[in-house]
Amino acid sequence: MEAHVIKLLDEKFHFFNHVRFIEHDPIQIPHLFTKKQDIEIMGFWVSMLAWGQRKTIISKAHELINFMDGAPHEFILHHQESDLKRFDTFKHRTFNATDALYFISFFQRHYQTHNSLEDAFAGPNQSDEPSVEQAINRFYERFFDDEFAPVRTQKHIASPAKNSACKRINMFLRWMVRKDDAGVDFGIWHKIQPHQLVCPLDVHALRTAESLQLIQPGPTNWKKALELTDTLRALDPRDPVKYDFALYGMGIEEKTIWK
Repeated sequence: MEAHVIKLLDEKFHFFNHVRFIEHDPIQIPHLFTKKQDIEIMGFWVSMLAWGQRKTIISKAHELINFMDGAPHEFILHHQESDLKRFDTFKHRTFNATDALYFISFFQRHYQTHNSLEDAFAGPNQSDEPSVEQAINRFYERFFDDEFAPVRTQKHIASPAKNSACKRINMFLRWMVRKDDAGVDFGIWHKIQPHQLVCPLDVHALRTAESLQLIQPGPTNWKKALELTDTLRALDPRDPVKYDFALYGMGIEEKTIWK
């Protein structure tokens, strides 16, 4: 990799990996909470809704928080059937009330027997260090392990088994796993390590990565996400996905809004 590209990536990483990033990004939603389970629930939910305008995504996440009386984990565990009626009006693009109610059903099923959402990604042997590919595929199977799971909801949860780039779920994993002094990512999970993460890859990151010749031109899929991550791992083997800040920032942001 050419020296000026490495310098650019490092500069952009340090510029965008800053607390000022939070107020402009959907990651502000889990930052509203201090309880681990609330951070997990709203981090996962807002990341799954993360397509379209960020202001709309953030507004819809606040709507969900209000529906859950400002305490997602408590609501998930202790709501009454009548409380679910308020979700009937929820809609964000193709995500609707049916999907929202199934998310709640999954969360309730999970948190009744587990303390953390991290366990839904973990292997059967807690000492195992699963690959992120295995972890996401395992999560997908567990998420839909319900005879009443709506078929339509499957389109909202990606998996490598379907050759998806899994941009939103990789972004969520970055939030939960990465930790540094900048305070943007949370670093509250430890069964998956930062060096295992896969870089979130959407059309913006793809375009930037191709223009910098980090990857060969091609479709946005799981193989391409791995290719990009392998390239970034050569720059920082312990924390390759930190460069997601640089690629995202260069792909979609204007520097002036951060001043």
